Amino acid sequence: MFSAYVEIIRMRFLMMLAYRVNYYSGILIYAINIGSYYFLWKAIYGSTEQLGGLTLTQMTTYVVVSWMSRAFYFNNLDREIANDIRDGSVAVQFIRPYNYIIVKMMQGFGEGIFRLLLFTTPGLIIVSLLFPVELPRDIGVWGIYLLMLVFAFLINSQINIITGLTAFFLENAEGLMRMKRVAIDLFSGLIVPIALFPGWAAKILEYLPFQAITYLPGSVFTGRVTGSAVWGLIGLQIMWFALLIIPMILLWRAARTRLFVQGG
Repeated sequence: MFSAYVEIIRMRFLMMLAYRVNYYSGILIYAINIGSYYFLWKAIYGSTEQLGGLTLTQMTTYVVVSWMSRAFYFNNLDREIANDIRDGSVAVQFIRPYNYIIVKMMQGFGEGIFRLLLFTTPGLIIVSLLFPVELPRDIGVWGIYLLMLVFAFLINSQINIITGLTAFFLENAEGLMRMKRVAIDLFSGLIVPIALFPGWAAKILEYLPFQAITYLPGSVFTGRVTGSAVWGLIGLQIMWFALLIIPMILLWRAARTRLFVQGG
């Protein structure tokens, strides 16, 4: 069974490889997006040395690594699941000898590996030459960040799968999927670091899983969090990963009794 899941990862990687030109152009789009944020933050900082405990260089680094990391953990599993439900193809998954949820996760991972190798890595090199980015010199920081990035992918994919499974009950989950995407980009700290949120808002976000996707890994990469505190952040990611398994299982079990086909 394990070999079957590995094959699923390989197949999704090869499928993405067939459309790699789109991702090369995506690097340019991300670079323009990062440039816009860089000049915006530069204007906001003005003569101020720090905001939210971050210098302008740290903020630039945070913006760069956050957006390039998004290319790895981002996927459309929610839309794929909703489409499977809409056209009825999900019914076939009930009789196949594998777990549909794990299959979707492996497909997302195959896509993520492709993005990491052919989008995130070259993109990070290119934007680092264009903007004042301060990359970690300690190889250990890179290792910890990659570990946290894997958990960021898992947590983001779990949220996507949970959102996609709601299509069993809502018939049309398009609005919810759009709201989810905005919520992740905003509340994960991608657009604005959580350290710059009002105190009450930052406190609320501590009890939500979104910060584990972007803000926590970015805080480690920029050196805002160091030493033993890093392991506490990893522990927080592990906790959210474990907790999000519960609604996934419950929704999938409930969905098996709710299946009906639209169209077909």
